[in-house]
Amino acid sequence: MTSMLQPVDQDEAVKRPGRWLALSVLVLAVLLVAVDATVLGLATPFISEDLKPSGTQLLWIGDVYSFVIAGLLVSMGSLGDRIGRKRILLIGATAFGAISVLNAYATTPEMMIAARALLGVAGATLMPATLALIRHLFHDPRERSLAVGIWGAAASAGTAVGPIVGGFLLEHFWWGSAFLINLPVMAVLVVVGIRTLPESRNPNPGPWDLASVTLSLVGMIAVVYAVKEAATHGLTGTTAGAALLGAAALYGFVRRQLTLPVPLLDMRLFRNRGFSGAVLADLLTVLGLSGLVFFLSQYLQLVQGRRPFEAGLAELPAAIGAVAAGLIAGHAARRFSVRAVVSGGLAAIGLALAALTVIDESTGYPLLGASLLAVGVGAGFSFTVTADVILSSVPKEEAGSASAVSETAYELGAALGIAVLGSIVTGVYRGFPSPQGTPAGAHESLGGAVEVASGMPAGAAQEMLASAREAFVDGLSLAAGAGAVVLLATAGAAWVLLKGQKLDSSG
Repeated sequence: MTSMLQPVDQDEAVKRPGRWLALSVLVLAVLLVAVDATVLGLATPFISEDLKPSGTQLLWIGDVYSFVIAGLLVSMGSLGDRIGRKRILLIGATAFGAISVLNAYATTPEMMIAARALLGVAGATLMPATLALIRHLFHDPRERSLAVGIWGAAASAGTAVGPIVGGFLLEHFWWGSAFLINLPVMAVLVVVGIRTLPESRNPNPGPWDLASVTLSLVGMIAVVYAVKEAATHGLTGTTAGAALLGAAALYGFVRRQLTLPVPLLDMRLFRNRGFSGAVLADLLTVLGLSGLVFFLSQYLQLVQGRRPFEAGLAELPAAIGAVAAGLIAGHAARRFSVRAVVSGGLAAIGLALAALTVIDESTGYPLLGASLLAVGVGAGFSFTVTADVILSSVPKEEAGSASAVSETAYELGAALGIAVLGSIVTGVYRGFPSPQGTPAGAHESLGGAVEVASGMPAGAAQEMLASAREAFVDGLSLAAGAGAVVLLATAGAAWVLLKGQKLDSSG
């Protein structure tokens, strides 16, 4: 087997012409996903007003995409290793664009939830393929670190482009238009990708085991659903049943991977402490951040009264910090150490979240902007270096599966963060005191309260909105505090787990 693969290794040692142009296509795929995620946050108040979802439905709209993508990432990453990463990337990008239209024209909360779920199926094909193709395109470790930094910076740039472009569209058109911006990006990606991307696959992949796919999907979705329901409604028989089903399915998945000659996911990857530490750091970081990020756009618009475009601009420092840090993260990790850069980045995020626990309705922008900048810088350093560690820790034939594990941690963290921290915000909010006769919809979401207020007498509406906004901010402060604890604990864990870990410096 080694002798058969040796010519491929020698070929990859030569720097591939056109690799940077090909990287630009992968950057577009990352932008596609990042823009979609940030647009949803800005559009949430408008979706609340138009579709009138309950508080639970609103959380499902926010996190069902992550549930589905977390359940399918490993399977899709492994499928890309088998049928070709270029092929699955282009198919997924086409589907992502088409399903974005369904999101844009959703007419009920249920339709919106279904559209977001379908988008998760398409999204699961994109991220593992992009990272795996970077591993295939860039053999030189230093070039690969820069490519991963650009890849991560693109995701951060998407978080800036999404709110600004989305905010402009939301001010001038209906909320569905914010999802249609995916279409031109998808079109360019497919047309240019067909010409510039090389095909890449595992030369000896083995069969795509459907039983493993099913176990992975059922296990991930059931576990995340159980966590979400327990956070929202407490422990019930249904929640316990879902948790047991998910745990049993994931146990079965792991057992099956250990017995298959060619597993869907090689569980031996987790014996590498650097790989496991990087994956755990990603999961807990996103968990601590995502609940806050999901509700921050609502705070800027519905509490502080900013227009959507202005709210988008207000979130710009996070993206600027992440782009700048991502581009130099590989160099910093080689000069200092992997664990110093990752742990330092996580600690910076934790301290920024701790600063946000003091926000109220009239908090000035200097505190918000500085905190967001610190979050961006910390995330840029941490996520870029952990992605590089994960890619460097595995054989290139398994790059898709390893990338899928990394992205699964990211999406699982997002789903759990929105479920747990989002439920803190929602739980505190629902208990706010309101005048007698206030419709129940006011207690479902802050967007619902704003809509209800338009039909109430002026005095009662003002009193109800003041109380609702105060409760929302109280919930947001608690979520920020919980996130800060998670991030600071993760910084400590990363310092221990990534001890001695280095980025490859050889050419």
